[in-house]
Amino acid sequence: MSSSVQQLNERIQREARAVYEIVTEVKRVLVGQDRLLNRLMIALLSDGHILIEGVPGLAKTLAVRTLAATINAQFQRVQFTPDLLPADIVGTQIYNPRTGEFVAKPGPVFANFVLADEINRAPAKVQSALLEAMEERQITIGEQTYPLPQPFMVLATQNPIEQEGTYPLPEAQLDRFMLKVVVGYPTRDDERLIIERMVTGERPAPVQPLVDPEGILRARQVVQGIYVDDKIKEYVLDVIFATRYPAESGLADLKPLIEIGASPRATLFLTKAAKAHAFLRGRGYVTPDDVKSVAVDVLRHRLGLTYEADAQEITPDQIVQQIISRIQVP
Repeated sequence: MSSSVQQLNERIQREARAVYEIVTEVKRVLVGQDRLLNRLMIALLSDGHILIEGVPGLAKTLAVRTLAATINAQFQRVQFTPDLLPADIVGTQIYNPRTGEFVAKPGPVFANFVLADEINRAPAKVQSALLEAMEERQITIGEQTYPLPQPFMVLATQNPIEQEGTYPLPEAQLDRFMLKVVVGYPTRDDERLIIERMVTGERPAPVQPLVDPEGILRARQVVQGIYVDDKIKEYVLDVIFATRYPAESGLADLKPLIEIGASPRATLFLTKAAKAHAFLRGRGYVTPDDVKSVAVDVLRHRLGLTYEADAQEITPDQIVQQIISRIQVP
C-alpha cells in the first residue's frame, strides 16, 4: 500500500469517527428513518442541498433540526407561508434617516444551515429567492453582494404537491438540490417505540454539539479526495446520458416516456454523492454500487416525463431503476 493511500485511509477513519458520532447522537432522538439520516449526511459531506418530501407527521423537520443541533454552527429556520416575501428570506435595505443612506439588513439565509420548512407552501417568487444562495453561496441586496458563511446548506421540507395549498417548485430550483428524498411511514416496531415514548413521557436528553464548522469542512476535504476510477466516471456518464438519449443507450422503450433528461449538474452531483457514500462505508474509492445507491435520490427530481408516462402511472423512480438495472456495470 502506497503512503498516499495509507494517509487517505487514516484520514477517512479519523473523520468518519466524528460523522458516526453525529449519527449516533441524532438517533437518540430520531426513531427510525435511517435512510433519511444517511442522505442528510451525504448532502452535508458533499456540500449539497437536500429536499425532503413526505406527508405531514413523518419527522422531517425533527430530523433536520436535530442534525443541525449536533453541529456548533449558525442555524435558521424559515417557515414558508403564502404571504412570505423574498426580503423575509434574503434581507432588505433599510433607510437610515441619520446618515441619509440605505443599510443592508441580512435575512435568515445568512447562516450555516437554513431549514426551509414546507418550502412548497410559498409561491414561486419566494422559493426563487434562494437560487443565488444555493448556487453561488452569496446574496445580493441592492447593489452589494455578500458571501454566505461556510459551510452553507439548505435543507428543505415539503409535502407532496397533491396536497391543497401548495405550489410546485420551479425547475431551476429543483435542479439545485443535490438530493430529493421521499420519506415513507415508519415501520410497525418504530411506531410502537414512538407510542411508548409518548405514553411514558420519556424524552431523550437534548443533543449536544459534537463538531464545529471547521470539522465539517475537514470531512468534506477528505470526501473530495475519494478516488473515482475512469471506468466509474464513464459509468456515471452512461447513466446520465441514458436519461437524455435512451434509444442511443439501448433503452429505446424508455424514449416515449422521458421528455427531459438530467442536467450536467446531475453528473456532478451523482459523482459527489457516490464519493460521500463510499466515505460513509469507510472506503477511499467509489464502486458502481455507490453510484447505484444514490442514483434515484439524485435523479428523481430532474427527469421530466411525458404524458404517456403519466397515463401509465410510471414514476421517475421507476425510470431511474430501469436505467441503473440495464446499463452495463464496469
